[in-house]
Amino acid sequence: MGDISKDIKTSFKNNKLKALINIKYTSNWLNSKENEFFKPYGISPQQFNILRILRGAKDKVKVQIVKDIMIERAPNATRLMDKLCDKNLIERERCDHDRRVVYVKIKREGLTLLETIDVNKNLSFLENLTEEEAILLSSLLDKIR
Repeated sequence: MGDISKDIKTSFKNNKLKALINIKYTSNWLNSKENEFFKPYGISPQQFNILRILRGAKDKVKVQIVKDIMIERAPNATRLMDKLCDKNLIERERCDHDRRVVYVKIKREGLTLLETIDVNKNLSFLENLTEEEAILLSSLLDKIR
């Protein structure tokens, strides 16, 4: 098992500071693993999140709603959606009676890509945790927020 103190070669004043640094360190580690995982699929983790949101929506949804429920509130969400449109994974549609409103919808190609990713079991970076440990970790993270 890893130890943050050994990994970054330092000691901590207290365990709460150690936990905080460990959360940040682990977050960066997970981000790196995610980027590595999605690279062969030609998308970013944020684009994957958008595709999953649109798959769950089942029909067109306002761009603002997608932005509101993204895991990582990306200020560049519109640009991320532009790239997904360019890759023919989603489609964009303007509202007829209010040009400021834009809808997005996942296309068949986007659903196919998600199915391919779903089949690949390497997306779980928490395989070292038992189900009980995962429940405890999730509960502790919820408690922090």
